[in-house]
Amino acid sequence: SLVVLFGATAGAYGAKLGSDERELILLVWQVVDLPSKKVGTLHKSLVKADNLELSDQCREVSGLTPEGLGKAEPLDRVLQQFSQLVSSDLKVLGRSSYTLCSDGQLLIRQVLHPETSKKNFLLSDCFYSFYDLRKEFHTCYPSSAAVKDQTIKTMAEYLGLGTDETEEDFGVWQVKTMVAIIFSMLSESCNDIFTEPETVKCKYETGPCYFGFFFFSLTLCSSKSETVDNETVIRARGLPWQSSDQDIARFFKGLNIAKGGVALCLNAQGRRNGEALVRFVNSEQRDLALERHKHHMGSRYIEVYKATGEEFLKIAGGTSNEVAQFLSKENQVIIRMRGLPFTATQEDVLGFLGLECPVTGGKEGLLFVKYPDGRPTGDAFVLFSCEEYAQNALKKHKEILGKRYIELFRSTAAEVQQVVLNRYMSTPLIPTLPTPIIPVIPPPYTIATGSVRDCVRLRGLPYTAGIDDILEFMGDATGDIKPHGVHMVLNQQGRPSGDAFIQMKSADKAFMVAQKCHKKMMKDRYVEVFQCSGEEMNFVLMGGTLNRSGLSPPPCKLPCLSPPAYAAFQTAAAVIPAEAALYQPQALLPATRTPQATAAAPPAVTYYPAQAAQLYMNYTAYYPSPPVSPTTVGYIAAPPGAVAAAATATHTPILPQPGALVRMQGLPYNTGMKEILSFFQGYQYAPDDYNGLIQLSEQARSVLQAPKEWVCL
Repeated sequence: SLVVLFGATAGAYGAKLGSDERELILLVWQVVDLPSKKVGTLHKSLVKADNLELSDQCREVSGLTPEGLGKAEPLDRVLQQFSQLVSSDLKVLGRSSYTLCSDGQLLIRQVLHPETSKKNFLLSDCFYSFYDLRKEFHTCYPSSAAVKDQTIKTMAEYLGLGTDETEEDFGVWQVKTMVAIIFSMLSESCNDIFTEPETVKCKYETGPCYFGFFFFSLTLCSSKSETVDNETVIRARGLPWQSSDQDIARFFKGLNIAKGGVALCLNAQGRRNGEALVRFVNSEQRDLALERHKHHMGSRYIEVYKATGEEFLKIAGGTSNEVAQFLSKENQVIIRMRGLPFTATQEDVLGFLGLECPVTGGKEGLLFVKYPDGRPTGDAFVLFSCEEYAQNALKKHKEILGKRYIELFRSTAAEVQQVVLNRYMSTPLIPTLPTPIIPVIPPPYTIATGSVRDCVRLRGLPYTAGIDDILEFMGDATGDIKPHGVHMVLNQQGRPSGDAFIQMKSADKAFMVAQKCHKKMMKDRYVEVFQCSGEEMNFVLMGGTLNRSGLSPPPCKLPCLSPPAYAAFQTAAAVIPAEAALYQPQALLPATRTPQATAAAPPAVTYYPAQAAQLYMNYTAYYPSPPVSPTTVGYIAAPPGAVAAAATATHTPILPQPGALVRMQGLPYNTGMKEILSFFQGYQYAPDDYNGLIQLSEQARSVLQAPKEWVCL
């Protein structure tokens, strides 16, 4: 038997059903017995949504009102009634089993499964298998329109059935017409219809992905014929940093993700960067996933874009003998441990975890992460055979082993492969973006160096936090910050890493800030504050990593021909000639949030030179991950006094200094001098100082030396 099912939400209708996250408000169904061609009672149930506001399209198409829906039952009660009424109708027809049949995939995959997952109740088994009437119709009538172009009305028109929807209530006409279409298909004696139902995976399958090859000693070897189709992969961006593969699978509930198909992306320090690549079983599932663009995971919306199989392979495609052996045990829960003492042994880790959370295979269920030279990194991965053992292990988060507290997180097979193979290689896992084209002229204040611990490090900042948020977080201590002493740290993709360094006026001030602000809340996250030295801060800003045990060198060992990418994002003073102030529209200088006023709070001008003869602006530039987000530059306004002084000051030409050169990569081969000058229109050149570096014709020299008008780009 079939149960013909139709539904509607409070938002979009038709091809966009479920794409706007609106809740279900209507279910209509009827039992159809295929052998006897008998039908049961037609049922219609309204569903009370949490948000009773209806879209204009919903009001027009369905005729429903918020008042009527307010008297209905919630979704969980309606689904209980559905099961009871279907069982009763089947008993009357002498049947006991059934399969759902819906008009397309959207109602089951994009509405019912995501909504019930968010509301934390389970769907019955019948919702994990269904027939897509459009596909069955196209199988029976191959000359009809393509599956994606089919609707109930077009199928009825193809068969010559009545298509006047106004004769019946909304939903009732749709179900009656679907039943008539099914009976017409049965009369054609089509043998291949209603034999292979669509399935919805009830659980995401974890495990390693091999994709047709292994990595042995970083050498590519052919093993199987499987490949990754470009039409099956998406990139999810904006994920909470603590989200696991299971959380991502839950976000895409209702869609079938390939086994081991969730790959969390890491930054150069091996930390999650808020992105993941997800591989689906086919292109149809991928296309449905793209419709969940800007759907919510908790309070955050997630961006969903197309990605390629090549990108997925870079993240999840390789493994070594050691990793392959570790991941060979399937259906295991993986936990990542971070901050282990470098002297920790397998026995120490097993003892730390204890008898209440036994590790699968004992020592074989542990994998220590090491640098290429064999030194331990302080990270390890652990296998557990069930969720209960993993939960017991996670309860030990930040407990002490030796003299260090240990962090524990959920992990994935793809993360194991990335960290073990790619984390400490000199080549970044994801190529860094080119140096920003915004010119950075060295500030009059240099970053202090030395072993004096007069700096603090902020870790765990919200990714949306800006300099003004940090100043507000610091409170009274803002008066003790050196001018231009706030430095944001960006990851390899040019996005905020959650870290920042602040230069204080003395080591005592840094100590007091670390004591007062450690684990203080910023927005909805607590921020860790540690005292450090200028040397340690410089090391991180130049690409190294700062661990509890000391410093790790920058990943790139090659000499840089231009400043590192993140040098452009430091909170340095960009010196702009006074003439530029005349062209600054207020739209480019939005007012920043004002820190909460306190008795000791200094004025905003504290962070700028007292005698401001030039315009200083702190800026942060955000570069997007692929594929489509626009590049935006956010300016933090200078104090009005500094702007006024800059507008009236006499401009003194700024001579190029070391680091004032920029290197351009990716130029078209036919690029000439004129195109390059046009590209940098609005910026000041100093060709006379580079005579020994580039050969210029007299014509080019005259163009370069001609007076330039400063404009705001």
